[in-house]
Amino acid sequence: MKTENYFLKEIESSDIKNIHKGLSNPDITKYYAVHFPTIEDTKEQMDWYRDLKKNGTGIWWGIYDKNDNQFCGAGGFNNLEKNHKKAEIGLWLLKEYWGKGILKEIMPKLFEEGFNKLDLNRIEGFVASDNLKCKNGLEKINFTYEGTMRECEIKNGEKIDVDFYSILKREWMQK
Repeated sequence: MKTENYFLKEIESSDIKNIHKGLSNPDITKYYAVHFPTIEDTKEQMDWYRDLKKNGTGIWWGIYDKNDNQFCGAGGFNNLEKNHKKAEIGLWLLKEYWGKGILKEIMPKLFEEGFNKLDLNRIEGFVASDNLKCKNGLEKINFTYEGTMRECEIKNGEKIDVDFYSILKREWMQK
């Protein structure tokens, strides 16, 4: 998949160093349920990506800059439920790519993939309630806030609230 400035390539085992670069950075994983301090630990995430594809429950891509082929981050779908035509979307970027409009450019391509190729009707996003940057980003690309799941996760021993967003195929098609 390609956009004006980026291309997306399905994540494969050889991407482990790129994935580790992002998911070992505490600034990037601050709001995530995962953090992998070592390459060895990152194998767990690589297994997760592989299992998503193998089990038909999702797919993730590496995001690369077209100009210099540099890895910028990753995005994709998980918790794909074919019978309900829905999936959860996720995306993370290396810190040096924050604030460059990548989310706004990449998400329409992921929507196209989800709604057209994966035949989804609904794409969901779950965001830690205090992750204002991510919530603002989702709202800018027309996700609808549906509510807050109070104290629904525990991260580092702390109970956290998670906000729930979605976009429907019919809403995406109207844009």
